[in-house]
Amino acid sequence: MAVKQISVFLENKQGRLLAVTKNLQERRVNIRALSVADTADFGILRMIVDKPNEAYQGLKQGGFTVSFTEVIVVEMEDVPGGLGKVLAVLSEAGANVEYVYAFCNSDTGGAINVLRLDKQEEGIKALTAAGIRVLTDGEIFNI
Repeated sequence: MAVKQISVFLENKQGRLLAVTKNLQERRVNIRALSVADTADFGILRMIVDKPNEAYQGLKQGGFTVSFTEVIVVEMEDVPGGLGKVLAVLSEAGANVEYVYAFCNSDTGGAINVLRLDKQEEGIKALTAAGIRVLTDGEIFNI
């Protein structure tokens, strides 16, 4: 139940993020979630998109440094302690969270969290066993 995330290395200068979004728009690729981690000189744009293979090819052809990373996507109640419950399950399973970003599902009112774990399969099994919903790529692409 891992989901393909697109990671793009970007120079930290005006217009680079715009160039990515224009590239995706030309291919009719919709961004479902994104995060940018930056330093003074560069950034890493992480995205979940509805057409990951098309996005990857288009960005490569556009001259961007791009890669795939497998992440898991979980939906939980949007309440205080919701993320803590997920993190406790992962900790108990021995899975370390390398990074996380989140957004809300306006249809369900739930919180959606994208997580990169050092032990993806163990994390998925533990979350599923705990009754925490791990989304498939089809589910996330259609939110």
